[in-house]
Amino acid sequence: MLAFLAPVLVFGLVIFVHEFGHFLAAKALGVYAPRFSIGFGPALFKIRKGETEYVLALLPLGGYVRMASRLDEETAFLEGGSEEAASRDRQGDDPNAMIPFGPKPVPEDRWFESKPLAARIVIMVAGVTMNFVLALVVAIAITLHDGRVIIPTTAVMAVQTIARLPELATLQPGDTIQAVNGVPVKTWNEIETAIQNSSSTVNLRTQRGVIDLPLAPRHVASADVLAALEPYIPAVIDSVVPGDPASHAGFERGDSVVSIAGSPIRSWADLTRAIGGSPGRPLDVQVVRQGGLHALRVTPMVVDSVDSTTGKLVRVGKIGATDRVPFHREPVGVGSAIVTGTRMTVVLAGTVVGFLHDLVVGQVSLRQLGGPIAISRASVNAARSGVEELFYLIALLSINVAVLNLLPVPILDGGQILINVLESVKGSPFSLRTREYILRFGLVVIALLFVVVMYNDTREWFVRLIGWGAKLFA
Repeated sequence: MLAFLAPVLVFGLVIFVHEFGHFLAAKALGVYAPRFSIGFGPALFKIRKGETEYVLALLPLGGYVRMASRLDEETAFLEGGSEEAASRDRQGDDPNAMIPFGPKPVPEDRWFESKPLAARIVIMVAGVTMNFVLALVVAIAITLHDGRVIIPTTAVMAVQTIARLPELATLQPGDTIQAVNGVPVKTWNEIETAIQNSSSTVNLRTQRGVIDLPLAPRHVASADVLAALEPYIPAVIDSVVPGDPASHAGFERGDSVVSIAGSPIRSWADLTRAIGGSPGRPLDVQVVRQGGLHALRVTPMVVDSVDSTTGKLVRVGKIGATDRVPFHREPVGVGSAIVTGTRMTVVLAGTVVGFLHDLVVGQVSLRQLGGPIAISRASVNAARSGVEELFYLIALLSINVAVLNLLPVPILDGGQILINVLESVKGSPFSLRTREYILRFGLVVIALLFVVVMYNDTREWFVRLIGWGAKLFA
């Protein structure tokens, strides 16, 4: 039941919000919208209210809002609907209704193309806007529910290098930050706040001495310094991803890793270095569990990652386990929740944009892309982890949908906005042949993307199938 309900909730909510945005904008601006559909293909359920037919279709891989257009058949194909099909499927004509529910023609001022460019752009961008709003509401709600996370440590676990700020290398893993800019600090949150408020220089006092980090002369932002520092986190497993190497090896929540391949492990940074440096190689791991020492053997899976120092694509090992960060929570007010939720939404959007950039320049492999099956797996895993994880996934997927829909691909919202702007600059619509070529290009791009993500989603199954076949015939 969970495997069915979790993906339906995640897919359904994100798709509904996106299409509802288009629908609300179209209705508000006077565009005739005869159909609002969640999903494609044959209708499982449909009901007509007013001048709109609401449809729940068989394939929940998207949705569409059908709008009146001069280019009716082309627009219908783009949006996944067909007025001819709707006319054939309807139960009977309403003599007072407009096409496709009755004989009355659609007034010209209710066509999509009859609206000014600004109104058309508002309609096309409304879906993306609603996805951002959904992510923001979820982020604010999570923040209100969970409160502010306080990390009660000032010990440094790892320091990443910044080429323009070599002084940062003076700070070593294991150092304890006692003060920032002369102000004593007792938690990592206080360290973050003090560094964020720095403009020209960051002064750090540790148990080994004082470190001055000149920001303004080196054109380094305080956010760069924050991103380069990680608080000390013990090597304790918090959660294990089902089906990943850690799960197969027998790792459990609460395991404290004390050694890997005979080398002592003192922090999560030690653990990630040992695992990351051994992709595809079996490792002997010792963990403390309920006071007893247990020996486990795990083979990290090979994952493409970007080296933070060189920026190059490298292969690292991952086992599918997360760290347990020692923290406690403090309640926050609505104002603080809005600020934190907004920041979280912006970070999520930046992460998606950064991933797309890395994908284009070749720093991230196409194998990192996931499709419907991957999202379904993530939905089920998130639901098992709790309601908070499930709604965080909804926020992340909603941001993904928003950013991807802004890409200048003809079938997507971004592509449609670009076409309308170019036609407005040109002073007349593109010819039918030009629109056909544009449409074909968009279809090819989407089809190729679909093939890639479906291959990534099912690759493991095919590898196992081939392995079974080889064993059978051997």
